[in-house]
Amino acid sequence: MAKTVIAVFPGTFDPITLGHQDLIRRSAKLFSSVIVAVAAAHHKKTLFTLDERLETVREVFASLENVRVEQFTGLVRDFAVEQGASVMVRGVRSVTDFDYEAQLAGMNRALAPDVDTVFLTPDSRYQFISSTLVREIATLKGDVRQFVDAIVHARLMDKLRA
Repeated sequence: MAKTVIAVFPGTFDPITLGHQDLIRRSAKLFSSVIVAVAAAHHKKTLFTLDERLETVREVFASLENVRVEQFTGLVRDFAVEQGASVMVRGVRSVTDFDYEAQLAGMNRALAPDVDTVFLTPDSRYQFISSTLVREIATLKGDVRQFVDAIVHARLMDKLRA
């Protein structure tokens, strides 16, 4: 009998990019259930509110039955344990990302020994995309359509016009 494995994919998703989507869709094929954990991000100044980010991510993944979107505050390991997750999925684009993510995984492992971290690299088409760069390019009136879903692009343009 196959074991049910719940995975958590945490992030700020301000905005969610095609790189995030690639990793989450691939995670949905690997694990029984994937919880996209949208951080309240009190430590960051976000372009989109928490509710806007939750709504956008939910709309993007509406067609995937084994993906659900939830908000979290505090330590992601606490959220993962509360959700019954045994895996945390983290995206790694570069060696710099890996160095930081390996430290984070070690700390999370010490804090929650029953939650393993799995690293996924995005498709090479998305390797260079980051939410920070998407926001910056869009704010400077650059075209970011190739980096985000059409739903995200429309919301980003609406937000920047406001």
